[in-house]
Amino acid sequence: MIPLRIMIDREALAANWRWFRDRAGVPAAAAVKADGYGLGARLVVETLYAEGARSFLVSTFAEADALGPPGAGAEVLVLHGFTSEEAPVAARLPWVRPVLNTQAQVAAWASAFPGRPADLMVETGMHRLGLAPDDVQAAITAVPVATIHSHLATADEPDNPMAEAQCARLRALAAAAPRYRYSLANSAAICRGPAFAFDLVRPGLGLYGGLPHPAARVRRVASIAARVIQVKPLAPGAPVGYGATWRAPGPARVATLNLGYADGMLRALAPALRFSAGDRICPAVGRISMDMIAVDVTRADVTEGDWLRLDFDLPRLAAASGLSQYELLVMLGRRFERVAA
Repeated sequence: MIPLRIMIDREALAANWRWFRDRAGVPAAAAVKADGYGLGARLVVETLYAEGARSFLVSTFAEADALGPPGAGAEVLVLHGFTSEEAPVAARLPWVRPVLNTQAQVAAWASAFPGRPADLMVETGMHRLGLAPDDVQAAITAVPVATIHSHLATADEPDNPMAEAQCARLRALAAAAPRYRYSLANSAAICRGPAFAFDLVRPGLGLYGGLPHPAARVRRVASIAARVIQVKPLAPGAPVGYGATWRAPGPARVATLNLGYADGMLRALAPALRFSAGDRICPAVGRISMDMIAVDVTRADVTEGDWLRLDFDLPRLAAASGLSQYELLVMLGRRFERVAA
């Protein structure tokens, strides 16, 4: 039996996708890169395809290959573009379309697959990936283009005007080349209103229960449980874990869980980690080890072999640790059994 579990609430996942789609009022492409933000891309795609999603986003052709066919009539978009070395993989994945970011990528795709559609990423101010706006016309002449994308640097900062400036730049491009579909908004930008929706939105974090913007209404998708390896009674003052950084304030019981920083529970999270045993809340104590976390179960009925559930509240843990909600999700290790609930 695997001693670590991530329980994935498929109905919550589907409800979150519906919320972003309905909020935007246009089709929603689901970001499933990084193995579905750590929850399992195949499960996410199957769940959202059943809800009507027909576009899915990954980072690389390797991720697209690992994902496999998303379903009849569905497409997978590769955000990091295309190189000629990826032509053999692209040739056997006809449902996959790259989002081309540079003139070299455009030329490589046009040479390898003449007449096969691609998408474009255009630079509007983030200065990460994307063609310069002046290069778009040459690109749409070289390859058949389905969608022109851009990405916001400050979508999750409601008071930062940079997002509006980027949106205006993409809208100007859309006015100059109106025959194409345009896409700008991630989860946070969808919450900023219909001006950011264009023709296709790309929710990611919000699908998985993260809170990307104060206006978002999302349900928690992932919960975590770990098995108790051992329970120890402690005398007052007894230390626990590396460095003896915590000592029992009185007679205590501590459970050691099969969970650690190798599973994404970084040491910075330790003061914020809370587990539940029935209706009792049990805090983590001491330093997190590679494979173990100690939990104070003095007031809980916990024995060896029991399972404790972690309060995996992404906004709370992010605020307490300084880590982003994205990091908290994608750090979840491969040792978890991922269970659809």
